[in-house]
Amino acid sequence: MKQPVVKLRNIELGSGRPKIAVPITGKTTADILAAVDPIKAAKPDVVEWRIDFYEDVTTAAKLQATGQQLRAALGDIALLTTFRTQGEGGELALSDADYFQVCRDVLAGDFTDALDVERYHAEAAVQEIVAAAHDKSVVVIMSNHDFDKTPAQADIVERLTSMVALGADVAKMAVMPQSVDDVLTLLTATNISREKLSQPVITMSMGDLGKVSRMAGEVFGSCLSFATVGAASAPGQIALDHLRPELEDLKLN
Repeated sequence: MKQPVVKLRNIELGSGRPKIAVPITGKTTADILAAVDPIKAAKPDVVEWRIDFYEDVTTAAKLQATGQQLRAALGDIALLTTFRTQGEGGELALSDADYFQVCRDVLAGDFTDALDVERYHAEAAVQEIVAAAHDKSVVVIMSNHDFDKTPAQADIVERLTSMVALGADVAKMAVMPQSVDDVLTLLTATNISREKLSQPVITMSMGDLGKVSRMAGEVFGSCLSFATVGAASAPGQIALDHLRPELEDLKLN
């Protein structure tokens, strides 16, 4: 079966090596923009702006102005914008209504190439923001995170499947392993989802036990790996200058 591919600015998610994303987690506009040059020097494929760290995230005009400055500073690098809610490992607690308002503010700012949309909010609201993103030609990476455990294999596949059913361009799942078997569960679920779904998937097993999942995406079917240039945004992320050669070593001819 031909693997699904999603175009994100100048790259393709789902073809060749897994692409590499690097987070920006600055609290102020100055912090955010100061992170750009070191990241650009490392040449990631994607920058993920974690706006839940940004102090003015709920002020639309400031969010949009900073986003536009970041977009200009990044040049050709694709930008994924993510508000990670506290329940899924993020920095800030927002009501569902406020979460979706922030998502709408991001889209209205016309600065991002992709928007992270968390799966487990009210489905009607999720579908509404997916449609709004697609109206702006913004790629939707739908996500779910379990920082406590690794769900059963069938549950992981079902969650990823439900994301595609809700309109996700890319379905993303991050889980926490308590054992080596948990890592194998995640990798097996990734491979099943890659074979079954009409859209690419991003998966990772977090922490030290799960680091292998961040390197083996090409084999098992995860199209994007999150690395670090400076601060990490999740446990187990590997420095970009280490991850890139590891992905290259594990490439499939």
